[in-house]
Amino acid sequence: MSIHQTYAVFGLGRYGRAIAKELVDSGAEVLAVDTDEEIVNEASADIPLCKCADITEPEVIKQLGISNIDVVIIATASNLEASVMATMLCKEAGVKTIITKCANEMHQKILSRVGADRVVFPEKESGTRLAKNLLSSGFVDIIELSKDVSMIELDVRPEWIGKTLVDLNLRKKYSINVVAIKQNGDVNIDIDPHTILTDDMNLIVVANVSKLSKLK
Repeated sequence: MSIHQTYAVFGLGRYGRAIAKELVDSGAEVLAVDTDEEIVNEASADIPLCKCADITEPEVIKQLGISNIDVVIIATASNLEASVMATMLCKEAGVKTIITKCANEMHQKILSRVGADRVVFPEKESGTRLAKNLLSSGFVDIIELSKDVSMIELDVRPEWIGKTLVDLNLRKKYSINVVAIKQNGDVNIDIDPHTILTDDMNLIVVANVSKLSKLK
């Protein structure tokens, strides 16, 4: 996922609004939807494209053009019925990726069964962090070390396989520092820069947030 994909956020509570705002601030195209007109009006100050609509209605999903959206985030965990209906309707509309916020493990199982590609617990993953993960294509995870610096677990890209860290010179090319290599669940911080990278490895790197776009 990346800034070049289109996003829709259903539900503009604290969690949904944080996701939408982070995506918008990063330059992504975002459609934000809520059933409460007052909430929509407030959110429109940060999110240009806000709609007041009932996302459990098939005709509404059609009118909103959800079939043209790449990623839908359903942030209506307090209303399981709405989350289930929205998930099913988005699946039927052909949305590539549906991420649904849930309240507990039982809801997680239900939402997964009706079509959610990913179910998140808001107490475990903030809206801002989820948005950054979505924007950072190829990143497995992001841990904010400070406002400007993040630690990232990054997939070894196909073009990197068979090469070494010396060959790639990632620090110069992408302004990132490799601090560990993860393979088969083990994390090795004693890195040999001449180790040949394979497709079952992940690189744990530290990077300046402003320069993460170089990795896309």
